[in-house]
Amino acid sequence: MSFFKKLKESIASKAEAVTNVFKEGLTKTRTAFVEAVEELITRRKKIDEDFYEELEEILIGADVGVNTVMTLIDDLRAEVKKRKIEDAAELQPVLSEKLVELLKGDDHAELTMAPPGETTVILFVGVNGVGKTTTIGKLAHRFKSEGKSVLLAAGDTFRAGAIEQLEVWGQRVGVEVIRQASGSDPAAVMFDAVQAAKQRNVDVLLCDTAGRLQNKTNLMEELNKIFRVIKREMPNAPHEVLMVLDATTGQNALSQARLFGEKSGVTGLVLTKLDGTAKGGIVVAIRNELNLPVKLVGLGEGMNDLQTFDSVQFVHALFAGLIKREEEEQESAQG
Repeated sequence: MSFFKKLKESIASKAEAVTNVFKEGLTKTRTAFVEAVEELITRRKKIDEDFYEELEEILIGADVGVNTVMTLIDDLRAEVKKRKIEDAAELQPVLSEKLVELLKGDDHAELTMAPPGETTVILFVGVNGVGKTTTIGKLAHRFKSEGKSVLLAAGDTFRAGAIEQLEVWGQRVGVEVIRQASGSDPAAVMFDAVQAAKQRNVDVLLCDTAGRLQNKTNLMEELNKIFRVIKREMPNAPHEVLMVLDATTGQNALSQARLFGEKSGVTGLVLTKLDGTAKGGIVVAIRNELNLPVKLVGLGEGMNDLQTFDSVQFVHALFAGLIKREEEEQESAQG
């Protein structure tokens, strides 16, 4: 069975709506990346040094990341030797296979939740403008749709309008926001929020934090203080520390993740605005270079466009055109 067929079958049991969200959300990346690979394969029938060099450029252009690209090309060379592949067209499924392997790693995309009867606390970190508040709003909507009770904590007390922005989402989703005045101590807001969550026996508490990078030392101290307050009041929390990154910033998102990841106990990543970039390869770079699981991806503007990351869905969406073509070729061969 061909790799593309296996790929299609592995998502057959998954909701068609989710598959479509991935397909639509990755249109720009698919057009830029897969079409460039196809063009290269059509133009260069033979796998030689020039072929590898051009493929390397395409992958780097899709923001797969230099280190990851080097690893990928080495793997492809080894595979070509092992399988004695000479025709460039035979390399496409191998490339897809390698991408799935790179993305999977020991990936645990599902969010870690507290046992029933306890509050799940999720802390969100990341620089301003990456879509943190929107992510919190959409996740609140998802939990509420699942019948869970949700509370939001407005811990970004520094940025003008951040509290109001979270409150707008709270109203939209029908969830209460625990807040203090602008300029208050974020750790005090977290204390209030944790107390409220305990008193009301809330299922999920989603906590926003400030995203200033101008003074990194202060920011990290602030985050540590928030962390300590939550841990003191709820020893098993936070259950997740999610770093939100804007996929459209490409390699810049990777450096942000490195800056935060070292010190803030990040457990997973959220990649927003993946639908707005042709450089969706950044998912591969981040997953491979930081060894942090991508937990959620933003694939559009809608309330339901925040999806649990699924490496098979991701690669299937990228190579959707090739899968369709392979099916059509098989049908015409049978016909």
